[in-house]
Amino acid sequence: MIGYNSFLLSVSIVIPAYNEEKRLPATLDAVLAYLGQKQFSFAEVVVVDDGSRDATAKLVEEWGRKSPSIRLLRNPGNRGKGYSVRHGMLEAKGDWILFTDADLSAPIGELDKLLSEADRAGAQVAIGSRAVDRSLVGVHQSAFRELSGRLFNVVMRLLTSLPFRDTQCGFKLYHASAAREIFPRQQLDGFSFDVEDLVIAQGLGYRAIEVPVIWNNVEGTKVSALAGLTSFLSLAGIRWRSIIGRYR
Repeated sequence: MIGYNSFLLSVSIVIPAYNEEKRLPATLDAVLAYLGQKQFSFAEVVVVDDGSRDATAKLVEEWGRKSPSIRLLRNPGNRGKGYSVRHGMLEAKGDWILFTDADLSAPIGELDKLLSEADRAGAQVAIGSRAVDRSLVGVHQSAFRELSGRLFNVVMRLLTSLPFRDTQCGFKLYHASAAREIFPRQQLDGFSFDVEDLVIAQGLGYRAIEVPVIWNNVEGTKVSALAGLTSFLSLAGIRWRSIIGRYR
């Protein structure tokens, strides 16, 4: 039993999408079915098209004609996941804003956990985590990617002092009041933006919690080896910008 009253909540679900025409129909089906059960006071699905070369944008427009709760945002070209998430978070209208990957590796129903735990803890940020309870991970990534993720987390914690065990799970909830302070300060357009946003949240005094979620790896990642390496290098930039007060 979740501890919040959905009738009192307005929620936006932001989905960054790049060449996702094949996966989006099942994802939108699942999200709309979830929202149909919850009876939120307001709910919307914001799909941010990151300059897709396939029919992603056209597909979302067609779904939007059938369901007015779905709307499309377009980036000015292919700008990166960080740009897409920032764009969606700042355009979202709900009081609580979730961003989730288009593959729904974390089932949309796990939003219940994040809302409930944020309410219980008085937090403005709740991040889904694969590391707090690894028994909830049904389908794992490759051994190399899991090892890389753990190494990234060690380096991240050393450089930023953030306490979290998994900052890279693409399932995060922000209260709108916090999002409107955090995301305009975000500098990174590519990967590692998750860490940057959490560093900014910490610096602004927002309470953030880590919540274990069900997670199943879905093949088709768009994270290249080069992007993975860049993520490590980006941590040093986050640390430097924090030291010189760029996020204030």
